[in-house]
Amino acid sequence: MIKFLFILVLTMLIISFPVGKEAKKLPIPGANQIEKYKSVIEGKSVAVVANQTSMIESTHLVDTLLSLGINIKAIFAPEHGFRNLAEAGETIENGKDIETGIPVISLYGSHLKPTALDLEGINVVIFDIQDVGTRFYTYISTLHYLLESCAENHVKCLILDRPDPNGFYFDGNILDTAYSSFVGMDPVPVVHGMTVGEYAKMLNGEGWLKNGVRCDLMVIKCKNYTHKSLYELPIKPSPNLPNQISIYLYPSLCFFEGTAISLGRGTLFPFQVFGSPDLPDRGFSFIPHSVPGANNPPLLGIRCFGTDLRDALKNKLVPKPELNLDWLISAYQNFPKKDKFFNSYFDVLAGGPVLREQIQKGMTAAQIRETWKEGLSRFSKIREKYLLYE
Repeated sequence: MIKFLFILVLTMLIISFPVGKEAKKLPIPGANQIEKYKSVIEGKSVAVVANQTSMIESTHLVDTLLSLGINIKAIFAPEHGFRNLAEAGETIENGKDIETGIPVISLYGSHLKPTALDLEGINVVIFDIQDVGTRFYTYISTLHYLLESCAENHVKCLILDRPDPNGFYFDGNILDTAYSSFVGMDPVPVVHGMTVGEYAKMLNGEGWLKNGVRCDLMVIKCKNYTHKSLYELPIKPSPNLPNQISIYLYPSLCFFEGTAISLGRGTLFPFQVFGSPDLPDRGFSFIPHSVPGANNPPLLGIRCFGTDLRDALKNKLVPKPELNLDWLISAYQNFPKKDKFFNSYFDVLAGGPVLREQIQKGMTAAQIRETWKEGLSRFSKIREKYLLYE
C-alpha cells in the first residue's frame, strides 16, 4: 500500500512538473520590485506621476509607498486623470487625492510640463504609468516633459518600467518634427516597440530633450519580459481601450481620429470598429451614444455603416508585427466626399502631411510601406542602443 501511494504521488508530481518544461513566468513590472528602489526614495521628498494603472497587485503604488513610510509630497496626473478615468481631451483639474489628501497637479491641458515651483523641494519623481507603445498615446509625451523638467531642476527621475503590449514590433513613418505636438513629440515611428523605461533612456541619450539637457535617470526593469512577449494588460490604460483587441488595433485605427470616420467611441467596442453614415451598408452598423468616457462622441446618434473588428484576435488579424493601412485606404476609397474625408487633425496624428498625400494619390499600402523603409532602418539603429530587454 505504501509503495502504491509513493508511485501515485510520484506520478502526480511528474504530471504537474513535466520534465524539460518550465512553468511560464509572467512579466513582473518594476513597481512590484520594491526591494530594488526603496532605498532610493527612503528619507526623500517624492513626487509620483501615476494613474489607475499604477498598481502593485491589488494596491495602488501611492498607497503602497505611504504604507512603507515614503514621504509623497505631490502627485502628477496625466491625461485621463489620477485614480478615476476621464474621457479623451477632458480637462483634468488640480486638486487633492480623496484617498490620501496629497495635492494632485494636472499635467494635461494648459499645464503639460512640471514647473520649477511644482518640483520645489522634491528630490525624486517616480514615473509609473502603463503605456501601449504608440507615439500618439500621450503618456510618453508627459514622460518627455517630465524628463526635461527634472533635468532643468536637478531632480532625479525613477522609472518603474512596465511591459509594452505592442512591444513586439516597430512600424510606421517617422514623425516630421515640424509637426511635433502632444500626440507626437519625437522623431519615432507610429509604433516604437519600446517600454517606457527604454523610451526614457532614448530621449535622454539622443539629446531630444529641450536644449539637449540630460536627466538623472534610473529605470527599474521588468522581470520575465522580452520583446517577444505578448503582454495582456490587467487594467485598461484609458477609457476607450477597454480590452486587448482594442490595444492591438489601436495603432492602425487611431488614424481615423483625423477623418470623418467614427472608430466606435460612444459604443461598447471603441477601437474595434469603424464606420460612417456615408460608407456603403455591407451588413454591419452601429450608433454612437453618450457613454462614460465618451460624452460627446463623433457622429453622436447617427447610424454608421462600416467594419466590425471585434473578432480580430480570433480571425488572426492581430497581433501582427505591422500596421494595417488597408482599413484606412479602403475607407477613403469608399467615401463619396473625398474632400471631406480628412480633417486638419490627420496630419498631426500622422506626423506630417505625407501619409495623407500618399493616400490621396492612390498609393497602395505596399507602396506606402516601401517609403518607410529608410526611416525605420535609421530608427532601428537608434532603438537598439537603449533596449533593456531581449
